[in-house]
Amino acid sequence: MADTKSLVDAGDTAWVLTSSAFVLLMTPGLAFFYGGLVKEQNVLNTMMMSLISMGVVSITWMLAGFSLAFGDGGGKIIGDLNYFGMQGM
Repeated sequence: MADTKSLVDAGDTAWVLTSSAFVLLMTPGLAFFYGGLVKEQNVLNTMMMSLISMGVVSITWMLAGFSLAFGDGGGKIIGDLNYFGMQGM
């Protein structure tokens, strides 16, 4: 087995987890902001659309985003789809 220290950088992992936590905390705040912009009868619908979008983005990240962010091949900026759907993890 190859040296795993060279494959996983603790700083990169910590940054991705911190950024994800900030986005996770930001989504309910955005839902309350959008809820305050609409009439009273539409508040629940507007807030639920914001929270459901968090689920859609999570599924999209698991299917393709992870592979594009951390894929082996591709260019210098974007990876490839070798890990599409978390294959080979």
